[in-house]
Amino acid sequence: MPGPAARGSLPTSRSYDLAVIGAGPAGLAAAVTAADCGLSVALIDASERPGGQFFRHAAPGLAPRGNPVGHKRATFAAWSARLAAHVRGGGITHLAGRHVWMAEGGGGAAAGPKGWALRHVPVGGAPTGNASGASADGNAPTPGSTSADDSPSHDSAPPHAPHLTQARFLLLATGAYERQLPFPGWTLPGVVAAGGAQAILKDSRALPGRRIVVAGSGPLLPAVAVSLAEAGATVPVLAEAASYAGYAARPGVLARNPAKAAEGARLAADLLRYRIRLRPRSAVVRAHGTDRVEAVTLAALDRYWRPVAGTEVRIACDALAVGHGLVPQLELAVALGCTLRTAPDGTPAVVVDDQQRTDVNGLWAAGESTGVGGVQLALPEGWSAALSMAAVLRGGGARGTGPRPAIARQRRFADLMAAVHRPGPHWPQWLTEDTEVCRCEEVTAHELRQAHELGARDSRSAKLLTRAGMGWCQGRMCETAVTCLAAGGDGSAPLVAARRPLSCPVSLQDLADSDSRLPSHPAADAGPAPAPGPSAV
Repeated sequence: MPGPAARGSLPTSRSYDLAVIGAGPAGLAAAVTAADCGLSVALIDASERPGGQFFRHAAPGLAPRGNPVGHKRATFAAWSARLAAHVRGGGITHLAGRHVWMAEGGGGAAAGPKGWALRHVPVGGAPTGNASGASADGNAPTPGSTSADDSPSHDSAPPHAPHLTQARFLLLATGAYERQLPFPGWTLPGVVAAGGAQAILKDSRALPGRRIVVAGSGPLLPAVAVSLAEAGATVPVLAEAASYAGYAARPGVLARNPAKAAEGARLAADLLRYRIRLRPRSAVVRAHGTDRVEAVTLAALDRYWRPVAGTEVRIACDALAVGHGLVPQLELAVALGCTLRTAPDGTPAVVVDDQQRTDVNGLWAAGESTGVGGVQLALPEGWSAALSMAAVLRGGGARGTGPRPAIARQRRFADLMAAVHRPGPHWPQWLTEDTEVCRCEEVTAHELRQAHELGARDSRSAKLLTRAGMGWCQGRMCETAVTCLAAGGDGSAPLVAARRPLSCPVSLQDLADSDSRLPSHPAADAGPAPAPGPSAV
C-alpha cells in the first residue's frame, strides 16, 4: 500500500531563507557564509558527505594521503568545521544523499518565504546517512560527533519518501562531469575516466592498474598522473593533446595569478620526480586488447588535432586514464530558464552578474555551473553569492567588493585554461566507422555520420535517428562526440545543454507519489503562496 507520502502533498520541512543544491566547494562556502549572516539554510547534495569531487573523502578507516590527494585539505577542514557547527546550532539543515529532480517557483523578496519548491529523492533509494559528522580529515565520524541526521535542524521526512523543500532563495552549485572523446578501443575494461581514476584513489586507495597511461587534455591530467604515481603506479607517459605554449599568449593573466604558476611548477617537478614523460600535442588514437586494455597507440597531433602520419608509437599498459576537461552540470539551470553562455572550451555555462545572480529572479549560481574554474574560483563565488543574498534579504543596497576582485582574476585564468584545452576541430578523424560513440545504446560513428547525411544537424536530431544519448547516462559520456558528428565532423562545435523534464532518473513510484501542487497546508511561518514561475518540468 502507498506509504504516508503517497498520493498527496509531499512531506515538507520548515521554510528556509536559502536552499543550496550541491555541497562541493562553492555550495559549502555559500551555505556556511549565509548561515554566518543569519540565514536559515538547507544544503542538499547527492553525496553522503560534503566537499564534492575536489574534497572527496577517503573511505572510513583510510587516512587521506599527502600531496596531491590531500591537496588543500586544511582549507576543507576549516569550512567543514564551520558547517558542522552550523548544523549543530540549527542554522543549516544538511540533506545528504539526495537528488533534486525538479525545482519550481520563483524566488526573491517579493515572492514570499516559499518562493522555491525543490523535489528530491534519496540517491539509489538508500536512506540518508551521515552528512556533517565527518571528522575534519574526511574520515568516518568520531564517537559523539553530530551529523545532520542527529541535529535539531534535521528534516523530518521519512528517508525513502519523495521530499519537498521550500526556500526563498536558491543557489545552484551543481558541479561538473568529465568530457570524453571516443577512440577505437575506448570501451575496453581498464580504460577509465581520468577524474574517475583519481576519485577511486581518493575514496578507496585503489588503482585501476599497475602501469597506467594518462591521456587527454586539461589541467586535471598532471595532478591525476602524479596522484597515481604517488600511490605506487608506473605512469610511463602523460599525453596532452593541446600545447602548453598557449598559456604564453596571455602573460598578463599568468602574472596576476602567481599561485597558479607556482602550482604548475610544482606539478612539473613532480612529473620529473616520478619520471613521467610529458608528451604535448599527442593523443591516444587506439587502445588494444581483448579482455582488457594491453597497450595504446599514441600519435602526434597537428594544431587542429589531426593525427600526424608516421608518428604512431605503441606503449604497453594495463590501464588508461583519459579525459578532456569538465562540462558543467546544468540540467536544473536549463530547465529553470537561465541564460547560458558558451565558454572558451565550447561548454555551456550559466550567465551571472558580479554577485553571482542569474537572470531568473531569486536564483544564484556558483562554482563549475558558471564555467569550470576549479576550487580557487568556486570558493569565492559561493562566498560572494551568500553575501549578495544576505544583502537582499535585509533590504540593503550595494554591498562592498568582498571577493569580487579575486573572482574576476580567477575567471580570467579559467577562461585562458578553457581556450588552451578546447578540443581541436579535426579530432573526429581518430574515429573509425565501427567505433562505438554512444556506449549505452551501442551507436557507432558510422550510424551518426549516416544520421548527418539524413539531415541531423544537432545532437537532438541525431538522438531521434540513432538513440545516441538515450541510455542511463543521458548522453553525458557521448554528448561531445554526438554534437561534433552531427555538425558534420567539426570537433570544435560548441555543446548545447539539453533541456530535460527531470534532472535525474526518478522511479515511477516517486513520480506517482509526487503531486504537482505545493502542500495544501503551509507551515506556520509561511507567507503568501508564490506566484507561478519557472519550473523544471
